[in-house]
Amino acid sequence: MLPRAHRLTDGRGFTHAVRRGRRAGGRHLVVHLWEPADHSEVPARAGLVVSKAVGPAVVRTRVKRRLRHLLRDRVGMLRTGSILVVRALPPAAEASSQALGADLDRALSRCTTTPAGASA
Repeated sequence: MLPRAHRLTDGRGFTHAVRRGRRAGGRHLVVHLWEPADHSEVPARAGLVVSKAVGPAVVRTRVKRRLRHLLRDRVGMLRTGSILVVRALPPAAEASSQALGADLDRALSRCTTTPAGASA
């Protein structure tokens, strides 16, 4: 489960990341990442978008659980104040956790401006 401080729950945050952030995609998902210019005190937050195109409710829930588990370890590596939105694509329904993790890592590495753990 994603810690409460790292959950993106407001619609404005989703809209901000999608409209102003960097985007990178893979076979199973698309990542939108907005990083602030300054260092904020707010922790990085992440949200998921899993539409009905992915599958019925049971399948969507399974995909969300897998993605939340993968994000739990990765959200701490993002710059403070960042907003991350992960949108699952229909092929995510049949993807393994390893395939989702590889897609997520690849997309995040393309979106981040500074390497994880590096100080700017």
